[in-house]
Amino acid sequence: MDNYLYIVDCNQNRIVGNGPSGFQCIVGCSGASSPQGTLQQPTTMAFDNDGNILVVDLSNNRVQKFFSVSNGLATTTTTDTTTTFSSSAMTITTTDTSTVTVTTTDTTTTDTSTMTVTTTDTTTTSTSTTTVTTTDTTTTDTSTMTVTTTNTSASTSTMANTTTTTSIMLSANYNCQSPNITLFGNPSSLLSPLQYQRGQSVYLLSYLQLNCNPSLSTIIKWTLKQCSSTCSTDIQLDSSIITTQSELFIPSNSLDYGIYELKLSVTMATFPNSTSTALIYAKITPSNITANLIQFGTLMIAHGYQQDLLLNPGAYSIDPDSDTFNATNWNYDYYCRIFDRYSFPNINGTLLTIDDSRIDSLNPSCFANQSKNGSGLEYHGSILSPKSSLIILAGSFSSNETYQIMVHMTHRQNSSLTATGYVIVHVEETHSPLIAVACVISTMCIPNVEYQYMNPTTQAALFSVCVNNCSKADSISWNIYQGSVNVSSNVTQWSLFNQMNIYRDIWFFGINTNNFTATNQLFLANPSITYWRFEVVYWFGNRSSASALNFIMNQPPSNGSCSISPSNGTTSTLFTISCSNWFDADGIKDYSFYGWRTDQSDRVMIAFSMLSTNEVLLSGTNENGSLLHIVANIRDIYDCVTEYNISSVFVESNFEEIESFLNSTNNSFISMLASGNQNRISQIITSLSHEFNKINDQAIENALINGIPISTISISSLNSKTQQTSLSGVLNTTVALIEYNKQLNKYANARDLLIRYMTNLSITTIESIKLQSSSLAQFTKATNQLTRNSLTIVSNKCYELALALQMKSTRISSDDVQIVGRYLSECINNVLSSVNGPLQVRTSILDKDWSDANDFPIDYDTDLDSEWSNPSMMRNE
Repeated sequence: MDNYLYIVDCNQNRIVGNGPSGFQCIVGCSGASSPQGTLQQPTTMAFDNDGNILVVDLSNNRVQKFFSVSNGLATTTTTDTTTTFSSSAMTITTTDTSTVTVTTTDTTTTDTSTMTVTTTDTTTTSTSTTTVTTTDTTTTDTSTMTVTTTNTSASTSTMANTTTTTSIMLSANYNCQSPNITLFGNPSSLLSPLQYQRGQSVYLLSYLQLNCNPSLSTIIKWTLKQCSSTCSTDIQLDSSIITTQSELFIPSNSLDYGIYELKLSVTMATFPNSTSTALIYAKITPSNITANLIQFGTLMIAHGYQQDLLLNPGAYSIDPDSDTFNATNWNYDYYCRIFDRYSFPNINGTLLTIDDSRIDSLNPSCFANQSKNGSGLEYHGSILSPKSSLIILAGSFSSNETYQIMVHMTHRQNSSLTATGYVIVHVEETHSPLIAVACVISTMCIPNVEYQYMNPTTQAALFSVCVNNCSKADSISWNIYQGSVNVSSNVTQWSLFNQMNIYRDIWFFGINTNNFTATNQLFLANPSITYWRFEVVYWFGNRSSASALNFIMNQPPSNGSCSISPSNGTTSTLFTISCSNWFDADGIKDYSFYGWRTDQSDRVMIAFSMLSTNEVLLSGTNENGSLLHIVANIRDIYDCVTEYNISSVFVESNFEEIESFLNSTNNSFISMLASGNQNRISQIITSLSHEFNKINDQAIENALINGIPISTISISSLNSKTQQTSLSGVLNTTVALIEYNKQLNKYANARDLLIRYMTNLSITTIESIKLQSSSLAQFTKATNQLTRNSLTIVSNKCYELALALQMKSTRISSDDVQIVGRYLSECINNVLSSVNGPLQVRTSILDKDWSDANDFPIDYDTDLDSEWSNPSMMRNE
């Protein structure tokens, strides 16, 4: 009809048409029932000479006629019934109209085809299109109408920050409202933007509430503008940054310093005037510099009395905002003290630099005994920054003494930017090669004055290297010391940890190699010990050289609690998890939630969030009445985690809602899946997969009770061998197997629909990787219900997640790697089992796979008169 395509959708009890705005439902949009204007199992349609539609309504035993009217926006179809619309501000009654449109205007116009009225409490009757104009009114659609309004709202709270401009549109026979956008995070404005260091990633989460019956397809776009007094400069992001999803992830160092306006626009694809926007403001600031005097930031070294000591913060310091450190941007001041006996020399509280000739009678200079104040030093930096490198000449220090040297760096253009670094030097009589020692994963060791932060839940993985062309070491050994602070002297006293041999190859690995690992059991089993020193000793004949790192245990978040409400519900209930009063000196980074039933090792990730209060969907509990146990992980800025057990809940399966998902596109799960929020999508996939898995297990059990051989419905391992037998006889004679396959295909098709919503989910942080991997592991458990399309999507997603994990592996803890590795391993094993089943003739070929395999390609030539159809062309001459 008019070169547009119309489809009789028998299963969904509707007629779908293609018009200028794309595909949309035009008849039977409210579902299956018998009243006039709705359909139940329509089979055939046709047009009469006037363009009206005749539909064979099979299950209602009738033929219905629908009259077609063009409204200039789209072609819609109505029955010859009278529909009444009402609102608190006005009442409109129309007869046989295709569309009623409400727009904003200040004029009154009368036309033979269109009438515009500016008033309230007005009744208008017309047989054509009616346009009603109103200002500051709230319109409620009780039946069918088209509305276009503009509404600006701002909502600020500690839970969500939303600034939304909405344009609402309701069409005849349709109810399509503009999406409601919720941006998660603290409130922001141009004068009070969110703060991000340039070395941090900018991660913005949103939730879209969609209410549009014809189609939930959306057009999403993030745009950025740089701001001064106003925000007017458009910013083009790198093409690798995805700006067409509800979440925005901008990697570190992508934005220059300054304030930015980030705008999220969401438009309903079939109704371009139905648009919502939300704004958030962010300020990019300089990151903290790590000042290193020695390579890798080694804290303690051995040094020969007759050796020059090179300290080079201009070369070894780290700027997270850049690939290289620009030494010329900084001024450098050096200080020195005799370690553990004196403070840094000062006069009236003002520190004396290493080359200052003045004397502090209480705190002697490092060179006082050698009378070399200033004369034993050489600055060895570039012309533009001569103090970026310092050489302390041989003989300047006293032998068998320990010194602490500090560098204080100040940015030349912004004096508020400073950095401080330390090194402890033990001076020996013999020549001592310099040994550098550092953490394998640098983000797991955070500089903190004279120490480095170490999380008690993280293993200590260290490496060492001999620098400056060392000869090969004869042997290497690692020692661990535990520290305690002397309250009276405020000095840390160290004693050797004497259980290294007992726990060798249990807690400690690589004791005699240059790479050493201590598992987190060391810290968890000794929670009262706050200070640790890891020392490596290289032996060169009878000479040795030692270096060390000192650690202070990062304290996890404390003093808070978490609760869940309600204590019981269904799989469609939105449970609220609230965490309050958590404190951490470094600040709370995020919250993540896990659930498990009988075995804690089988915990499934539920959600992650920067907010302390979250709404979540939960999986149903098992038939044996087992509760769902919820665990919250509260993480600080440096990834130190407190695990908190929340009260267990009982979650009943909502079979009505699940059946609605299987049989209708107008379903609450569908609208939440279309939101694009990976927390909500993962929760629905996990929850529905759990329900489908239970149903599948029960179906297999019933099939076995009814005498179906296990070999026809179960999947064996890849290396097993089975006799290749045909199932055709069984399929034709066994009612139980027919019913089993019918249900099997029903849920396979549902999974095929479900997994599509995960295809384009952004892979952002390690929490995002864990969440999506957990969902895929649950989704693939019923290996006999996975279509080839589902397997392809899952395989690709697992591969993408594995690549993302590999890219982050040098910046995240081993615990996180193990969690994701377990989820992905489950997923991969399930995929292989699913592929293996039909190949071994151990499971039925799914109907969708059979159909897809036998469909002709769109470009397949079926013209028998074509010369290419002549078999003689294939003959060899």
